[in-house]
Amino acid sequence: MAQQDTEQQHSGVLPVDDEGFVIDTENPEEREAAYRGRGTSRPITVVGNPVLHKECRDVTDFGDDLARLVDDMFASQHTAEGVGLAANQVGVDLKVFVYDCPDDEGKRHTGVVCNPVLVELPAERRQLDESNEGCLSVPTAYAPLARPDYAEVTGQDEKGNPIKVRGTGYFARCLQHETDHLYGYLYIDRLSKRERKDALRQMAENEPRYPVVAND
Repeated sequence: MAQQDTEQQHSGVLPVDDEGFVIDTENPEEREAAYRGRGTSRPITVVGNPVLHKECRDVTDFGDDLARLVDDMFASQHTAEGVGLAANQVGVDLKVFVYDCPDDEGKRHTGVVCNPVLVELPAERRQLDESNEGCLSVPTAYAPLARPDYAEVTGQDEKGNPIKVRGTGYFARCLQHETDHLYGYLYIDRLSKRERKDALRQMAENEPRYPVVAND
């Protein structure tokens, strides 16, 4: 059994807990470094780029091209000092995101989700957190946004295996934020008109700290 778990980890498939959720907190530094070391950093697409404002295509091919994309996404995320990155943020129209994100207890979560679907929570589990939120595709801008402080996502890993991911606090926000991206929504789309205008003003007044794709 121990040898089998090691082989699964090596092949990119995370172990799961007793409830079937991935255990994405084991060896996060080593796993992130391995992805990133194979990848090439790409510039980030920003608000206004059409790829960010439509639903992405489902991932159906879990081969070498996807593996290269995932590696590049981890490299790009690291360059931009982000905690999550969706494929359309590097200009690729596919439903896949990567994450390397702490939760509110300081545990580091690292993984990949393809074709994510947010699980609808019952009302009694929807406790809202109104913390500030930012986005690599809206560089230098931040705004408070209420989101549930717990999230579950179903999907597939980069090998096509079905997975479930859950998170609390900041990591829950990350899971919701990145899933939104793949369905064509930026966090500023969930703000009031005044708050959205203010976020875009912040973006216009400051320079991003990482390479971006300029909109024509």
